[in-house]
Amino acid sequence: MESGTVLGRTWSVCPVCLKRIRAVKIRREGEVFLEKECPDHGFFSVVVWRDRADLAQWTSGLKAPEDEGNPDCPHACGLCSGHLRGTCCVILEVTERCNLRCPFCFADGGGLREDPPLEEIRRSLEQIIRPGESLVQLSGGEPTVRDDLPEIVRAAKDLGCRYVQLNTNGIRLASDEPYVAALAQAGLSFVFLQFDGIDDDVYRTLRGRPLFDIKKQTIARCGEYGIGVTLVPTLVPGVNIRSIGDILRFALARSPAVRGVHFQPVSYFGRIPALPADGDRFTLDELMEQIGLQGGDLFPVEELTPSRCNHPLCGFSGDFIVTRDGTLHSLNRKGGGEDRECACEDFAAQKRRYLGLRWERSSEPSGCGDDLTDMDVFLERFRSSSFTVSAMPFQDGGNLDLERLRYCTLHVFRGGKFIPFCACYLTPLLPSGGSPA
Repeated sequence: MESGTVLGRTWSVCPVCLKRIRAVKIRREGEVFLEKECPDHGFFSVVVWRDRADLAQWTSGLKAPEDEGNPDCPHACGLCSGHLRGTCCVILEVTERCNLRCPFCFADGGGLREDPPLEEIRRSLEQIIRPGESLVQLSGGEPTVRDDLPEIVRAAKDLGCRYVQLNTNGIRLASDEPYVAALAQAGLSFVFLQFDGIDDDVYRTLRGRPLFDIKKQTIARCGEYGIGVTLVPTLVPGVNIRSIGDILRFALARSPAVRGVHFQPVSYFGRIPALPADGDRFTLDELMEQIGLQGGDLFPVEELTPSRCNHPLCGFSGDFIVTRDGTLHSLNRKGGGEDRECACEDFAAQKRRYLGLRWERSSEPSGCGDDLTDMDVFLERFRSSSFTVSAMPFQDGGNLDLERLRYCTLHVFRGGKFIPFCACYLTPLLPSGGSPA
């Protein structure tokens, strides 16, 4: 059913039965689509790029894999020989329980299964931690429903985990100061805070209740205890796309407590029952365009560069130093096409160091000034006042591209295996208005 310009061929899955099938990337009428056909459930076409930026330039330097990889991928393979990257961040799920029931949830949290006991979690940590290196993200469900979360953090640090990250909606952190203090004392490195906008209409739509005041209190509380916070908006067309600039300005005004913004365009897995229309998709290049339009001169889009560790369609980053007057000094290297083909573990280690330096609170800003040509001033401002704008659009059953998956560095530890994030949370989707055959 090809009509248009073929840009490449890959493998994907049927969004209904998740069977591995061939796919083609094709440009048609100013957009790029991933198209595939399942022998049982028919033809599927999903927009993956809307030509708001030059796709060829964005992906320059990427060498497509010469083989088809593991024929069992993305099912039951974990990190097989077909994967081209090591683990940068490993996600450990410590609960299925949650204190929200969000319409959009990749993990479909809120399960009733009992939490794994502390000793079981400790055994998992022993398997995943490399002393002095590892970055472990505690996730769920909502991890803060566990009273013993500080003990889990301490166990990870005692095993030599370099960075312990918490993925949270912030509700308990806002109201329970002794709990935040215990997390800080245990060695929590930084927090990924669910943060979808700066008005309660957004939260009522996406999270089912007003939460903006709670988010502000969480940021303030973490700031009091020196825990760096990165804001993580889920971006949904028709809900909060127009909030992108406001979120960025809100975050910048709260630097250095807020270390940056990590955007996640909505993906359709977990609690989403049906395959979305293309109008419900928000592509990476559209996000960059909106950052430029809504951020103005403060966040120039040309400062955003593609991921050099993951596949370039898996994200971007813009790195800055916040000056005393609240403006940004870019740290990004210009140009593109850098070699992406070094050892997979080298890439993972580089990315861990990058994330740790920018997301962790290391010191308070001093009165040293803003002359960044002075090396001492530059280093002090870099440590105390760095700020990162980044994104990671996850894949779902509609747009899964196994070429992207093979470059993944974000892995879930489950059942004794490291599993690429998008493969781990892959969910069957019903065709709009239909039912599985």
